[in-house]
Amino acid sequence: MSDSEYTGGRRPFDECHEVSAFCPVEATVLGYYPNLGSGIFFTIGFGSLFIAAAILSVWKRTWSFGGFICAGLVLEMSGYIGRILLNDNPWNSDAFQLQICAIIIGPTLLCVSLYLTLKHVALHLSAELSRIRPKWYPFIFLPADLCCLCVQAIGGGLAAAAGRDNISLLNGGNNAIIAGIVLQVVVLLFFGITSADYLFRVKKHFQTSSSADPTALALWNSPTFRRFLWAVGGAYFAILTRCIYRIAEMALGWGNHIMQDEPSFLVLDSTLMFVATFLLTAFHPGLFFPQMSNSKRVSASEKQASTLNNETGDSSNEGVKTSAV
Repeated sequence: MSDSEYTGGRRPFDECHEVSAFCPVEATVLGYYPNLGSGIFFTIGFGSLFIAAAILSVWKRTWSFGGFICAGLVLEMSGYIGRILLNDNPWNSDAFQLQICAIIIGPTLLCVSLYLTLKHVALHLSAELSRIRPKWYPFIFLPADLCCLCVQAIGGGLAAAAGRDNISLLNGGNNAIIAGIVLQVVVLLFFGITSADYLFRVKKHFQTSSSADPTALALWNSPTFRRFLWAVGGAYFAILTRCIYRIAEMALGWGNHIMQDEPSFLVLDSTLMFVATFLLTAFHPGLFFPQMSNSKRVSASEKQASTLNNETGDSSNEGVKTSAV
């Protein structure tokens, strides 16, 4: 049916497929033509970081860290490809679903890379100073992050399936996305408190103890390692701020004034996520914390066994064999 047949009123929005007199851009969820320049910039930026992160991760054998960074960067890049397509046609539902799902879910994968660092930092500085055994960190934070991912993915799927006319399903998807992001903020805050507590204990230990492990002390005092910690901290606060912004944006429902304010989105989501991924890539652990690399990793059990052997020595002269438990 042509636009001319709707002279008596506005065309139903569920029949809109392109901008016209009866389907204005203001009636879309975003309410604007996404800026083409910013879309191209962030697509190229996240794509370039993906290439760099992939090369560094393969070169330095940081498979887990690099895998989640690369997956998050692919989603971020895909989201801005969606925004480029929306610049051409803001009523393109496929492009909208691509950008909303990819940009919302991407940071959840990036969080995993943050969580992985705490385990290895604790193992190589002092496992004894951690209130939680370092090996348990992945088992605590990764399932929690997976829950965030699943809830947000379900919400995105519901919102995509709702279209423009199923308001109840659309609101259900929105509520699921909010719940997933809130859970992500809670997990991030717990991770931040745990990390700060551990690093404070380590700092106090190295300042007051005369029996600190020389290798761990050298790592702690290393300028390269300090840069890595600052980079992870900067990425952490960037992602946390972005998540808080997303809660405020989604809490008011689809098409609210925050969601339709592109400058705030570009600053509090696009730029913050670019800063976070840049820090995690430029200060890659393969370069700044090589102990995290698979090729150089030393397990805590091996270090403990080596220490035990050094302390007990060879007990064969006494006819006694010592076994490590």
